[in-house]
Amino acid sequence: MQRRLAPNVEGTVKLADGRRLGFAEFGAPRGQAVFWFHGTPGGRRQVPLEAREMAAARDVRLIGVDRPGIGASSRHLYKSVSDWSVDIEHLADRLGFERFAVVGMSGGGPYTLACAHALPQRVAVAAVLGGVAPARGGDAVPGGLVALAARFEPLLRHVHRPIGAALTAAIWPLRPFASPLFNAFAAISPAADRIVFARPDIKAMFLDDLLRGSRTNLSAPICDLLLFSRDWGFPLAEIRVPVRIWHGDADHMVPIAHGHWLAARIPGAVIRVRPGESHLGGLGAAAEVLDTILEVWSAKPVPEVDVGA
Repeated sequence: MQRRLAPNVEGTVKLADGRRLGFAEFGAPRGQAVFWFHGTPGGRRQVPLEAREMAAARDVRLIGVDRPGIGASSRHLYKSVSDWSVDIEHLADRLGFERFAVVGMSGGGPYTLACAHALPQRVAVAAVLGGVAPARGGDAVPGGLVALAARFEPLLRHVHRPIGAALTAAIWPLRPFASPLFNAFAAISPAADRIVFARPDIKAMFLDDLLRGSRTNLSAPICDLLLFSRDWGFPLAEIRVPVRIWHGDADHMVPIAHGHWLAARIPGAVIRVRPGESHLGGLGAAAEVLDTILEVWSAKPVPEVDVGA
C-alpha cells in the first residue's frame, strides 16, 4: 500500500466564541470517525503513517486536531481540561458525525478522557497512549513531572505567555536544522524510543507536523502543562465510556504508574502494558489501537438518553 503523508482535507471551523479550531483528516472520507489528539508538543499532523494507512483500509475517518495556540487554532487558555470537550463536540457537529472515538497520545490523554466524561452519548470508546494522570484533586497521582509542575501552577498562570514567547524566539532560528536536531535528540533517547525514532515514517511525521502542519509556538505546550497541573474538572470514576490504555513499562517521561493509576480509577478501563517500550511505544501500536477501537465500538451499544418524564 502506498504511504500517504498529506491529509485528505485540512481546514478550520469557527467556534461559538469566534475562535478557530484547526484540523486535518486522513483515511476514508465517510468512515467511522476517530479523533486523534496529539502529544505535548505536537499538532494536527501528529498522526502515525501506519494509523493513516490503516484508517483507509478499515474505513475509518481519522481526524487530527490542533489544540489552542497550535497550527491553525486560535490562542486560548481553558479554565480546565474538561472545556476541550465543548470544542470537540462543536467540531464533530460541523464535520457531520454523531458518534466518534477518541485517541490521545501522551499530553493528548487528559483531553481524551475529558471527552469520554463529558460526551458519553457521542464517544463510543476512548484510547490513551502513554497518557498522564491528574496531579490535583482526589484522583491525583503521587510523584511525576506533572505533580511537580502542580507546585508551580500559580507562577505558570501568570508567566506562561512570556516564557512561551521567549522559547519560541530561541527555537525559531533552528528550524533549518530540524532534521539533524531530530537525529541528535533521537540518539540520546532511551533505547526503546530510538527504535521508534529510527523509522523513516515517524521522523517524517514529526518534521511534517512541527515544521509545516503547526506553528512553532511553545506557549501552547506550557498551557498544556498548566492545565494538567490543575484540577481536570471531572472525577475519573464518573467516566462511563469504554477506556483502553496502552503504556510502556520503560516509559521515562510518564511512568507506567500513571497508566495503572488511570486504569484503577476509571470504571471498566483496561490497560495493555507494552514490555520494554518507552514513551513513544504508542506510536508503534497504531494498528492494534485502531483494531481495538473498532472491536469495542462494534460491541458497545449506543447508550440510551434519559429524557425524563
